Amino acid sequence: MKLLRILTLIAAALSSAAYGQSKGDDLVLEMQQAFAQANRQKLTQLLPRVRGHVLEPWAAYWELRARLDTASTQEVQEFFSRYSGSYQEDRLRNDWLLLLGQRRDWTNFAAEHPRYRMNDDREVRCYALLVEHLRQGPAEPAALANEVRRLWFAQRDADDGCTQAASRLIGDTQGPGRMTAIDAWRKARLAMEANRPRALAAAVGMVAPQALAQLAEINKSPTRFLAGRVTAVLQTRREMTVLALIKLAISDVDGAAQLLEDKWGPQLSSEERDWVWGVIGKQAAQRPGNEALTYYAKVTRDQDLTDDMLAWKVRAALRTARGPQWAAVLQAVNAMSDEARGNPAWVYWKARAMLAQGGDTRRSEAQRLFESIASVRGFYEQLALEELGQKISVPQRPAPLTAEEMQAARANPNLTRALYAIAIGLRPEGVREWNYGTNLAQAGGMAERELLAAAQWACEREVWDRCINTSERTKSQFDVEQRFPMPFRESVVRRSREINLDPAYVYGLIRQESRFIMNARSHVGASGLMQVMPATARWTARKIGLNGFSIDQLNDRDTNIAIGTGYLKLVLDDFEGSMALAAAAYNAGPGRPRNWRNGTAVEAAAWAENVPFNETRDYVKKVLSNTTMYAAILTGEPQSLKARLGTIGPREANRPEPSRELP
Repeated sequence: MKLLRILTLIAAALSSAAYGQSKGDDLVLEMQQAFAQANRQKLTQLLPRVRGHVLEPWAAYWELRARLDTASTQEVQEFFSRYSGSYQEDRLRNDWLLLLGQRRDWTNFAAEHPRYRMNDDREVRCYALLVEHLRQGPAEPAALANEVRRLWFAQRDADDGCTQAASRLIGDTQGPGRMTAIDAWRKARLAMEANRPRALAAAVGMVAPQALAQLAEINKSPTRFLAGRVTAVLQTRREMTVLALIKLAISDVDGAAQLLEDKWGPQLSSEERDWVWGVIGKQAAQRPGNEALTYYAKVTRDQDLTDDMLAWKVRAALRTARGPQWAAVLQAVNAMSDEARGNPAWVYWKARAMLAQGGDTRRSEAQRLFESIASVRGFYEQLALEELGQKISVPQRPAPLTAEEMQAARANPNLTRALYAIAIGLRPEGVREWNYGTNLAQAGGMAERELLAAAQWACEREVWDRCINTSERTKSQFDVEQRFPMPFRESVVRRSREINLDPAYVYGLIRQESRFIMNARSHVGASGLMQVMPATARWTARKIGLNGFSIDQLNDRDTNIAIGTGYLKLVLDDFEGSMALAAAAYNAGPGRPRNWRNGTAVEAAAWAENVPFNETRDYVKKVLSNTTMYAAILTGEPQSLKARLGTIGPREANRPEPSRELP
């Protein structure tokens, strides 16, 4: 009956408001602002006036969440009952479990956790593993320790749940499948390299609280710490030396290498030396020059390195002055974890390495590897297709969705509420609820046809990001119109052709930048379809003769397209037509790719893989693979990603110097 009531309310709201501003929308928006301001009193006052609104579950969630620290268990359980099956029920359960974990209320945590459906919160999962360990001992203690270790190592900073679980498993010296002090030291090394001081101090404090004063000294001046006398080779002293060398390597690669070689190397264990050489190699690989492989060569066992260190060894091996060092590529990929080896990037480069080394057996294995990832779905998948002698073509669309399939999507209360929230300006809330609705069902998730129907409904409502992201989750069916929509086609194509710019490239970039959200705004202030920064917009407007331009016009569709395409064309010309370099410049500014192109000339796929910024590296690859698919759609002809990539190296001597005016 509750579900029927919710569906009736939603249907009434949609039919009367057509996603427009209805009577209670202003109150809901006011409550969202009050929640952001932590105004508990206002939330409590407004909630009765929002009862019956389609977004009542959000309003009730904000009101109770704001005072959850003082709420009674009965109030929380009443909320769970009233909004049973909704995203808001499970969202509050997530919050409640975190609070129970912080309170060390393991009895109530254990009772509530089995009802938690999202299961996507790392800290909650760590609490659950800790409870399992404390209450009766896990059925598979080694598996539990491995999961805690994985979650803890992946933790960006020191959250309570994973820190507590790791601390308990390390401290339990008698328990089976326990964690050990070396786990804490490895966590400390990762935290030092990532500049996560809280996580670093927490890890060191677990096993050597007496060393926290030394840690402060290292953070202040690793050079001064490393200048001290070698007075002991105990594990704590060695590990503090490792941390100091990692800290120094971040700012002075060569200095850290020299100290490790001349002074500290003999005092460290083989595993400790390998780890530091791995950090030094990784840091060296992210700057111009070819010394990274020299440092990596000092590692005695690649298995001592993290997947991230090994990834940078591959990248360094792809861009040496003598050409790709395929043996090093193969060695590094083979040393990665099973999970990392399955990444299409490393499948592709391993196959390339095997091809380069020759021999029937290696060629046969390379063919198998290419076939395992070849598709039109992404950058390396498309490159693998081309290695198999195929080009990128538009896949056949799935069978049309039936009326019954579409009706089932429209009847889903989570999806309907999500679209309503997005329509009235609550995009973050709507996106979260949409993701919940498409990720979860009582049977464990939506089937592919259900995902296609949900995506189609989002497309019809022109909520393009949910359309694309939902459709992308289908594995066996590929709906190209959902995954690669072309809103505003006339404006984009006309403007692109007016300035001699490939419209497929523009679409590939917009898809990555904004997912066609008109009022998208990034955390750094970029706006609109093409995510243009204000300073860049002003500069470009002057360059293209857009008189009378003001920043508030950036969310105007045609103005944003005119400025975005104008800037992209200027950047592309500045980089001599290289789509990869221009995409990097669009994302990270033109100065960085000017530096990144220096050194050895390499194929653009290897260059893109070596971009030192994670975001920009991913961006370049996605824009180029998007472009290739859009070109296939727009032309109706098979396309080549390799042809768009070409080769990247220093600017030729007879070429004019680039304009330094680009912002």
